[in-house]
Amino acid sequence: MKLADELANRQVMLALARFVTNSVRTPAFRVALALAIMWQPACAQSADDTLLPYAVSIHQTPMQSWGPGSGIYLGKGLFITAAHVAGRTWLTRPKIAIAGFEYPTHVVKEGSLEGTDLTLLSVEETLLPVRLRLRRNSICTEPPRPGQEVVTIVPGSAVRSHILAPDRLPAGTRNKFSTVIADVARTGNSGSGVFDVKRKCLLGIMSRKISQSQTRPDTGKSETRDIAKYFVPAAEIAAFLPADRRF
Repeated sequence: MKLADELANRQVMLALARFVTNSVRTPAFRVALALAIMWQPACAQSADDTLLPYAVSIHQTPMQSWGPGSGIYLGKGLFITAAHVAGRTWLTRPKIAIAGFEYPTHVVKEGSLEGTDLTLLSVEETLLPVRLRLRRNSICTEPPRPGQEVVTIVPGSAVRSHILAPDRLPAGTRNKFSTVIADVARTGNSGSGVFDVKRKCLLGIMSRKISQSQTRPDTGKSETRDIAKYFVPAAEIAAFLPADRRF
């Protein structure tokens, strides 16, 4: 699906570039404007890719049956993920996986799926790749707003989406799960990072899908449809971090 979308976007941009070259009389300006239009999606993708080094995989011990989860590097050896991805850490002994290597973790703070769906893990900083040790991830200070453009980050993939207004959610979920994004099928799953596109700050950690049951009028059968994904917002992440682990 991602490849199909990219090809479709490229075709649109090429068509627009051809229109520009046929409509503008000055040859140099035609070329410059056409190239700017064609390269815009690539530049946007390149900007998103700068966030990819922050994404890591979370491996339980033994590996969870549903495959590796995701997490985000904060800096100074600290990694944050969804609590249910790490599981009950005394039992799962989660590891951080980067580029095929696993790193043992120390549990700094553990939340829960029913409470704050976050777990903070640490790795001995000297064990980490130098390219990661030098990084510091900023946590957004402004609350998410409906329509805001975001990008979800997992190892090797950056996918754009946008914030949905809470009134798009089922009435019973609006108060507890008010920070949500669209594009359920394409974006990162639990533990992945939600970043503000413009500021490149961490806006949240993905927690769960929001679904809604509907009855089809033609068959009378009930169907469940995924309508959004909830993420733990930056304000809750900041409050979750111990005072001596903030920077």
